[in-house]
Amino acid sequence: MIKFLKIILIFLVLFLSTPAYSQEEKDAIPLSEQYYVFEGDTLLIELDEILLLKKLKFKSSYDQRYYYWFRKKTLKAYPYAKLAAERLEVLNDRIDNIKSKRKKKQYTIRVQKYLEGEFTDQLKKLTRTEGRILIKLIHRQTGETSFDLVKDLRSGWKAFWYNTTAKIFNLSLKEKYDPENINEDYLIEDILQRAFADGLLKEMPSKLNFNYVELSKSRVEVENQSLKK
Repeated sequence: MIKFLKIILIFLVLFLSTPAYSQEEKDAIPLSEQYYVFEGDTLLIELDEILLLKKLKFKSSYDQRYYYWFRKKTLKAYPYAKLAAERLEVLNDRIDNIKSKRKKKQYTIRVQKYLEGEFTDQLKKLTRTEGRILIKLIHRQTGETSFDLVKDLRSGWKAFWYNTTAKIFNLSLKEKYDPENINEDYLIEDILQRAFADGLLKEMPSKLNFNYVELSKSRVEVENQSLKK
């Protein structure tokens, strides 16, 4: 497990750039202007559009316990993936402004060494499940698998060995985030959307092309059809 956590650490530290980073403005679900019109005078009241989430229902007490156990894992992993995506953007922007290949390499190594000491202890606390969720969420936030990110930033050979090592723990850096077709990924997305709505997490839009609202509607339709049979 320690070897795998070192793998996670390597591509995280490659994304991170400085110990301090600017805080983004409070995220929110896209808003649309709505108004009430009263007879006689017109009173304009701007209303926030809210995302109405289906009430949670569980088939058994086991399902309920599993959901909240998995929710805890997801909430723990998401900030790392979000931070990785933010730092990847900063790292790419800064590297693009460095002309010398030698200086680019020196910059990357310097950042990596600093952050290895900064984040090693935190990443060692991740469990295998949290590591798997993190790999999926990195794909959600960056649009690339962890394997491809390591391959691009390090080398194809190292990415191959990192993925081979991860398989020892039944994990793959090539794993993708697919809430449309994978039940676990839909569960992760549902947990995230509820956490965003409740203000537990700050939302960072996914780089992947899927629509949670439409996806939820289709799930409800499937459930209703199943009940009619």
